[in-house]
Amino acid sequence: MKLIKVAAGVLNQTPLAWDSNKAHIVAALEAARAAGVSILCLPELCITGYGCEDVFHALGVQHTALAVLEEILPHTQGLVVSLGLPLMFGGGLFNTACLAVDGQVAGFVGKQNLAGEGIHYEPRWFKPWPNDVRVEYTFRGRKVPLGDAMFDVGGVRIGFEICEDAWVARRPGGELALHGADLILNPSASHFAFGKHEVRKRFVLEGSRAFNVSYVYANLLGNEAGRAIYDGDAMIASAGKLVANGPRFSFADYHLTTAVLDIDATRTSRARAGSFKPELTGQDSAAVSVPYVYPAATSQQPAMVQPAWENSPHLKEEEFARSVALALFDYLRKSRSGGFIVSLSGGADSSAVALLCALLVKLGCDDIGREKFLAKLAYLPQLAQATTEQAIVHALLTTAYQSTRNSGPVTRHAARTLAEALGADHLELDLDAIVEQYQEIVSTAIGRPLAWERDDIALQNIQARVRSPSVWMLANLRGALLLSTSNRSEAAVGYATMDGDTSGGLCPIAGIDKAFLRHWLRWMETTGLLGIGPIAALAPVNAQQPTAELRPASAQQTDETDLMPYDLLDAIERLAIRDKLVPLEVLQSVAPRFPQYSREQLVTWVERFFRLWSRNQWKRERYAPSFHLDDENLDPKTWCRFPILSGGYERELAEMRAWASK
Repeated sequence: MKLIKVAAGVLNQTPLAWDSNKAHIVAALEAARAAGVSILCLPELCITGYGCEDVFHALGVQHTALAVLEEILPHTQGLVVSLGLPLMFGGGLFNTACLAVDGQVAGFVGKQNLAGEGIHYEPRWFKPWPNDVRVEYTFRGRKVPLGDAMFDVGGVRIGFEICEDAWVARRPGGELALHGADLILNPSASHFAFGKHEVRKRFVLEGSRAFNVSYVYANLLGNEAGRAIYDGDAMIASAGKLVANGPRFSFADYHLTTAVLDIDATRTSRARAGSFKPELTGQDSAAVSVPYVYPAATSQQPAMVQPAWENSPHLKEEEFARSVALALFDYLRKSRSGGFIVSLSGGADSSAVALLCALLVKLGCDDIGREKFLAKLAYLPQLAQATTEQAIVHALLTTAYQSTRNSGPVTRHAARTLAEALGADHLELDLDAIVEQYQEIVSTAIGRPLAWERDDIALQNIQARVRSPSVWMLANLRGALLLSTSNRSEAAVGYATMDGDTSGGLCPIAGIDKAFLRHWLRWMETTGLLGIGPIAALAPVNAQQPTAELRPASAQQTDETDLMPYDLLDAIERLAIRDKLVPLEVLQSVAPRFPQYSREQLVTWVERFFRLWSRNQWKRERYAPSFHLDDENLDPKTWCRFPILSGGYERELAEMRAWASK
């Protein structure tokens, strides 16, 4: 048996945060050495951070990345480590993985397949490295290989698939296998999305099985650059079996997932495979030989233990809470904000945002301990005396119920009940007099009184807009981050007041639909996260029908009366925006799924959606940054582009009406 201990190291990095990025890498190296690890895979572009955007093109960034690499190298003594950084060669910039062996650079491998869809824009900055091309690169006066390279390190053949390389049909792993690879490292920066962990697991397992290799996958962790969330996925597989799987959504700076691999067993499995046909021509020259002596490793492997929530039948609900809570925490500390401000109306959206702010304290303290959690927020003086989790929430989260004459006792009670249960610093502000002043000023200017029959939208919106200055003032007074509370369903149809409920520096729930959000709140009330349990204080929130509460109580305003049923709205949105169907196709798809509604009513609602979608792109362009959660995102800056001015589907809507009238 040839036993070696390997590790997948996940890191919580920040673009261009050279010193903290280096500190996390060095800490992971020291932990690996202490654990007896020989080979350590770290995430893609971990030195610079993955989300540097156009700053990748700055020569200073490229030079500093190489300087930091040189500073890290002494810490790799006794280890075999992959370190990601951008590298300029031949006039092009390449996304590379540096293999460091025992304090020296063994070479650089270029990423062959760039992620250029969805939220990824790698072809904007990098060039794809061509297959089967290897050149010499001079690093600090020494020539080392750069390109499509495999390394024979102390008799173990190591190759790379860098993130997207493993997602394509013709994976580099196929050729690595033909040249006798024993181990493939996959340093990744793969953004979180619901259900994506299972997709990654499939290509890790299939890669290890089909290529007859051992496979180490290491992803980034946390909210790195603002919008994308990285779950810190870490997997180690061998011959089609998962050997180790690390925890996701950790609040730690780094985490190691280790395993002891039997290289001889992998080779035996490959030799037995009838489909394996080695590439013998030039096989010896295909691998870069690097001397290294592997320390003795024990064959005893600890049992693979996953957090219980990973096997929950409510995985999406768990992932939503844990991903957004971690993202909020990282956004808070990396922006050095003084806490969170939430305009808490007592409705579903603002209640969900407030709850997520409180959950990050509980989840963070459970994960890394209260002492380490507070150490990450040591810049906040108000936390110096916070000795309990509820005290931490009180110091971080300020909620404000902002009423006008159209606000009712139900929402006031719901807001107060939830805020008290969470431990928030809750304020109640009466803004009716300010609303009246605005109405009087405008009425005088235009020479007539304002009336609901004539000025409905204006009278609704002024109430929402008046709430903005108060919470912005609170944010300024406390140096805190104002969170806006619009969801994805509202963004789709523009059912939000610009400079009102859209006010804020970050919109945590803009990537999730209203139907799921309401379901999640009911689930949190009755079941809750594993390890936390139900939150009964959500009952007054969940007992209501969603309402903007901007018209007089006699109007009995609800969101679904203004728009359409939320489950239908979300179905139309997916068909129209995600699946790119035209109005007639959307109607034909929703009709059998919603038989309780007449064709005439469905035509009205489908037309309403397309008209509201088309005229409200300018609102979506102005939304605060949001977190990416799935492929139904509407963020025009990272995912879903649509013209601000368009024909508004007039022809397509006419075709739908004509078909429906037959």
